[in-house]
Amino acid sequence: MSVLDEVLAFNQEFVDSGEYAQFITNKFPERHVAILSCMDARMVELLPKALGLKNGDAKLIKNAGALVTHPFGSVMRSLLVGIYQLEVKEILVIAHMDCGMRSLHADEILNRAKEAGITQEAIDTLINAGIDLESWLKGFDNVEDSVRHTVSMIKKHPLFPKHIPVHGLVMHPATGKLSTVVHDRDAAQ
Repeated sequence: MSVLDEVLAFNQEFVDSGEYAQFITNKFPERHVAILSCMDARMVELLPKALGLKNGDAKLIKNAGALVTHPFGSVMRSLLVGIYQLEVKEILVIAHMDCGMRSLHADEILNRAKEAGITQEAIDTLINAGIDLESWLKGFDNVEDSVRHTVSMIKKHPLFPKHIPVHGLVMHPATGKLSTVVHDRDAAQ
């Protein structure tokens, strides 16, 4: 049985039993917060539990490293939609120690892509089209610096309102302990 088959079987039982009823809420986050965090599997249940979040409390955006890598990418768009359409009034950027993006280099990913059958010609096509694969596939060396950079990218966006606070934190992936990297006291609340 594939993972999809397992998921679909469980889902059918979940719906048939009515378990979904306990999760019914609306699209507006009760706590008026959007959280950008890492997609790390250790954070799936730990993050909401460690923050005291329940279904309906927050907008959660996850990606590799809790990064905003481009000012006009999907993460930034999601944050702006949260603010202007979904009543988000505060943002938390939460990365974590021992992240897989730490010290990641493009050549490692490209070598694995080649092992998976991606041709050098395909890679060259991207490079010749102006895609900076070195930057796009690069990780970071220091998680705190990465959080500061992401907070800065969000705050400097031309469509980002100055009164919305953006905080940066780092979580321990085993205990859920948070350390504050950026406490945005400058934003008017």
